[in-house]
Amino acid sequence: MRAVALVAPGQVEIVDDWPEPEPGPGDVVVQIRGVGLCGSDLSVYDGTREVPGMPWVFGHEGGGDIVATGPGVTGREVGQRVVIEPNFADGTCAACLAGHTSACDDRQVLAITRTGILAERVAVPADYTWPISSDWPDVALACVEPLVVAHTAVRRADVPVGADCLVIGAGSQGQLVCQSLLAAGAQPYVLEPHPGRLELALKLGARPAEEHHGDTYPLVFETAGVPSVWEPAYNAVAKTGKLVVIGFNDKPAQLTTIDLVQRQITIVGQLIYDHPVDFQATLAAVSAGQLAPAQTVQGTFGVEETAAALASVREIAGKSWIEFSSWRDGS
Repeated sequence: MRAVALVAPGQVEIVDDWPEPEPGPGDVVVQIRGVGLCGSDLSVYDGTREVPGMPWVFGHEGGGDIVATGPGVTGREVGQRVVIEPNFADGTCAACLAGHTSACDDRQVLAITRTGILAERVAVPADYTWPISSDWPDVALACVEPLVVAHTAVRRADVPVGADCLVIGAGSQGQLVCQSLLAAGAQPYVLEPHPGRLELALKLGARPAEEHHGDTYPLVFETAGVPSVWEPAYNAVAKTGKLVVIGFNDKPAQLTTIDLVQRQITIVGQLIYDHPVDFQATLAAVSAGQLAPAQTVQGTFGVEETAAALASVREIAGKSWIEFSSWRDGS
């Protein structure tokens, strides 16, 4: 079977002898149609995020068609088109039992703790696949998972209708947060130095931060994960407001507790989503026409072009994805 494997930091190769997946109990095998690229993929590609070993298949955003089912699988059938939810919770720890699978003590992550989906076929737990209509374009499959992250961040923040919100960083995650805020009836304002990313966010319906009347906002979403944005993000929160931190880095962030207390600010760390409620809610919003997964896509690459995609993805204003049509067609 063919797969795209990282063989050394910054070096990927197409291999044709990757092990064929076998569905275990409760598993399905999915033939991949599309895979999105994101920051965690780049950290693995660059070698800044360790993986269990090499060669390593990465990629975690995507889906395709079920081609096999394992023992005990119900509710999934060969031929169904599905989106893969790539974070597998154990379901037994205290966090999972409280409904917070995002904080699972033993969460398994495709492309991070177990090999990813940049391959012809992958085996995944059936409960972590989400059936969709067969008329969905492949590009949409590659964009659902990051949209769930954004939609969940907005849902957890309990954003009031009509609220002005600041989104710091208009990469693909920031753009999806803007889309989710607009769907919730809020108005996103964007702070982003990259002209192309800012332009795309404005096309979605966001406004530049310079147009906001006032320097503070009741809600601020930090999506960039760049140390230099912490101070402006924190300072932009109005009294009794909320700072939602989606981007992350390993540098210390400074604040004084007297300022935090006197301004009565809430700081929330936002990590992925909880199973199964957040995929359900996001897919329902997509079905209702409130959200469009592929709206931010600007880079499309064939699977043979994965190396070129990874080398150029940071320069592309919107989302990039890998399409698998050539492998499905037998070429």
